[in-house]
Amino acid sequence: MPDSTTSVTDSLRLGSRAVLGGIAAVVAILAVAAVLLFINLPDANAFNARVEQIFVQNDNLTSQAEIKLLEVLAQSGTAFSDVLASYRVIIFILLIFAAALLIASLVFLLLIIGLNRRMNEIRRAGIEVQSLRILRSENAVILNDMGFSLTPSAIETLSVLAEARMDDDILTGVQIEAMISGRDESDCEEAAGATRIKRLRDSLGNQLVTELLVRNISRKGYALSVAKEAIRVD
Repeated sequence: MPDSTTSVTDSLRLGSRAVLGGIAAVVAILAVAAVLLFINLPDANAFNARVEQIFVQNDNLTSQAEIKLLEVLAQSGTAFSDVLASYRVIIFILLIFAAALLIASLVFLLLIIGLNRRMNEIRRAGIEVQSLRILRSENAVILNDMGFSLTPSAIETLSVLAEARMDDDILTGVQIEAMISGRDESDCEEAAGATRIKRLRDSLGNQLVTELLVRNISRKGYALSVAKEAIRVD
């Protein structure tokens, strides 16, 4: 038991480190991308500087039309500067949004992986059935502390399997159909009993509970994976 506890603790620590490392890596990559992007973006005042240079180099432009043209260029440079500054803000917001999405995706992916591993562990270890109570009058079954409402047909199928389990019997599909329908086994088909088992499993709904409760024994038939002492039919 101590070794198992230590192993679980180590696994949790490694998982936590993996999550933190992944988040740090995502943030670092996006930070580097943001720095490179902003460095390579043109300066917001580049256009204004170029217009100013034109003014300096062409101080002989004295006509009204030429001066008006230079003023238009200066105004265009200011507009370009404002647009580029807004683009920088938009790009920065998009980078933050992308970082949040990537981090959330990473966390959810790790959570899903953890849940899948947990479910696999549960499937391998199984769940101990401590009590199985069949309430025929209410068309319900109580498995441990879980209650299931079933159809009358599913209750009959489960009751037959429970009685067979208490007698240590394994029932074929033909025997199940004969016991429920009251007909002779020679007049029944294996497929009919298999259909009743399928409907019972569909009524239970939970695949894990179904696989745990109703066991299909190859070439023999069907049986409940429940201790005889735990079964009670009302």
